Amino acid sequence: MNYCIVMKYSAKGNCYIVTVPDLPGCMADERTPNEAFENVKNVIQEWIDTAKTAGREVPEPSFGQDNF
Repeated sequence: MNYCIVMKYSAKGNCYIVTVPDLPGCMADERTPNEAFENVKNVIQEWIDTAKTAGREVPEPSFGQDNF
């Protein structure tokens, strides 16, 4: 799973918000960067499992190790 993530700090929410651009609506938040990262890994897997169950296509990561 090599999906690119975007992590931002929300002063208003006092938390870190992580989004996954390749997976629409896939996001997580937590109080620390490490917690947010661990949380989004679970959310990515849940997003993929839900898409497969619904018969939807799972997008390939647009940015992976081959792009370095």
